Amino acid sequence: MLYFESALAAILPMLIYLVIIRRYDRYDSEPTGIVLQNFLWGGLGAVFFAIIGSSLIYYMLSFFIPNQSQLERTEVILVAPFVEEITKGLFLIIVFSNKKFDKVTDGIIYGGAIGLGFGMAENFLYFIAYGSTTFSGWMTIVIIRTLFSGVMHCAATAIFGAFLGYAKNKNIFYKIAFPAIGLSIAISIHFAWNYSVSFESTTLIGFIFVFFTVIIFIIVLSAALFSEKRIVYRELLEEAMNGLIPAGHIEILNSSKRNKPGWVDERIRKLYIKTSTTLAFKKMELKSSTGSSRKFYEKDIEYYRSFIHNLLAQSQIK
Repeated sequence: MLYFESALAAILPMLIYLVIIRRYDRYDSEPTGIVLQNFLWGGLGAVFFAIIGSSLIYYMLSFFIPNQSQLERTEVILVAPFVEEITKGLFLIIVFSNKKFDKVTDGIIYGGAIGLGFGMAENFLYFIAYGSTTFSGWMTIVIIRTLFSGVMHCAATAIFGAFLGYAKNKNIFYKIAFPAIGLSIAISIHFAWNYSVSFESTTLIGFIFVFFTVIIFIIVLSAALFSEKRIVYRELLEEAMNGLIPAGHIEILNSSKRNKPGWVDERIRKLYIKTSTTLAFKKMELKSSTGSSRKFYEKDIEYYRSFIHNLLAQSQIK
């Protein structure tokens, strides 16, 4: 059994994928601790409950499907996508109540982290199972599951997260309908992959399907980032017109130039970027809030405005 090699092959690629999608979170980065919590839920909690749920349903189905081969195929194609996407999504529903979860991008990052954690744990179990075969056979399963199965888990749960993120600041209709739609899409993606790789004649279609799913995932993430870029520009432009932020900083704060030294006092640059971006998103959230929630955002906005004013004054920026 290739225990150490299997662990390495399962953990490292998923962590690399996690770092890659984390780097996409450019404008309002999610706390590393919460991202890791989601990743660990996928690798531990979601897998644990998925095993229990699948086992119970498998046992009940055994009374109606006596053929062992047909029963196992039913479990893989129908039961696994349903149970696993629900157990992965459970933690997203919990994180949904966190005030840091307020945008489409947040849902993609959190959902992607859960999917990668789940893919890591599932891959490890598969790698161990194939560890007693030939090394070439083991390597084949490692490559296939690393490039396709793990990525499928990431994309499916990230898309569910995107729907949650979109619904966060909407009315009750969106909060009910969009999570249901997102979960259905996640289950459908998982079902299509499991179905295609369950038959030799459709395996290639499954690989092509995951490839295009990843393309769609990248397009959705890019669109979400472009939307955030517009929000930052629009909301900070208003602050510049009111004299809080120097007009010359708007374009810089809204691009990769913000990461280069020299345009602002280096002692405050990172904090200035973070607070300005946070202010922009707080203003956006205020527009869709009501009641006590609206008062909360109003206080937050005043706090960040005061903080930025003092920050710039202390660095003697005119």
